[in-house]
Amino acid sequence: MIETKIKLWRTASAAALISVSAACSPPADESPVEPAAAVSGEAGEAAAGEGGGEHGEAGVEQAYAGIAGAERTALRLQQLKGFALIAQKVAESGAGPEAGVLVGQGLLEVYEPAKDDFGGLDPATLRAAESAGLDGKPAADLTRSLRGGVDAITHAQAELSFNHADVAARMLDISTGLYGHVIQPDFVDPIEYQHSLGAALAAKDALVSGRDGLRRQNASAYDEAMREIDRYIALWPGVTAPETPTANAQIVAQASRVRLALSAFL
Repeated sequence: MIETKIKLWRTASAAALISVSAACSPPADESPVEPAAAVSGEAGEAAAGEGGGEHGEAGVEQAYAGIAGAERTALRLQQLKGFALIAQKVAESGAGPEAGVLVGQGLLEVYEPAKDDFGGLDPATLRAAESAGLDGKPAADLTRSLRGGVDAITHAQAELSFNHADVAARMLDISTGLYGHVIQPDFVDPIEYQHSLGAALAAKDALVSGRDGLRRQNASAYDEAMREIDRYIALWPGVTAPETPTANAQIVAQASRVRLALSAFL
């Protein structure tokens, strides 16, 4: 599994470089370079961007609809944080290279397509976490880098004024959209499984970080939302996709319960 993901990540990186080369090449007297969109499979999808906002995977377009300014920046940061959060969980399981892959996917799929829309975020700590994982650095180094990456995102969000409950609800849209691709006719997609779980963790993180303000608005609604989102996350039995994951219908139904509990804030 780890070898497969690292191979995928290197392929996706190559696809991204092709895209950059195509954008920079002079048009005259040269044959055009094939764009990244021509790369087939998951690598092309990664290079095109899961989180540019409008052109990514299922759920992303819906999540970014109708928002701008600080709210949009907060959501971009939270989506990127989802990759760091799932990478932390994976690192805790002892799969350092896989954690590095996840951070790299977040940078490539979410940050790179819209890097000017991430406020004051410095991605250096996230890049360090990616390298620490892929290079097989000691677990302590990887853990420290991942924590630094999460803290950097949180710090960038602290400069913004936004509705934490709305960001949480939109992360749910991303999570359920991604999960819709987990169970395929002939296989279970382990990458989409982890990405959707990361988005779920980011949805809860948004509620936790907005706890004080949301509880002042409606403490009982907040507490109910936290209970329901814990039930939602519990539908992922672990950080690695099992042979028989939770049915998509159950994921969607529980996400609806979370949204219902959040309705007091939306």
